[in-house]
Amino acid sequence: MRRLMAGAVASSVLASSVLASALAGSAQAQPPRYYYYHHHRYACHRAKAHAGGQGAVLGAVGGGLLGASIGHGLVGGLVGAGAGALAGHAIARSTVHC
Repeated sequence: MRRLMAGAVASSVLASSVLASALAGSAQAQPPRYYYYHHHRYACHRAKAHAGGQGAVLGAVGGGLLGASIGHGLVGGLVGAGAGALAGHAIARSTVHC
């Protein structure tokens, strides 16, 4: 009877340890590697787009003010705003490193 009980206890301990290791292995499972690559690429693209938009707005405002003061009129302000927007967009996108 003792051997039977010892065998039952040993088999239940073995079964519970196998089950625990299987559950622990599935709990530590991670998504495939391509998920991290694509997630990083998407986040980088969004950061560059956001920075470029902000740079374009700030560049247009600064360029418009500078162009209007140098050109003394509407045409100087519009040309300055256009040049400032292009320059601000390019500079802001180049500051995001990923």
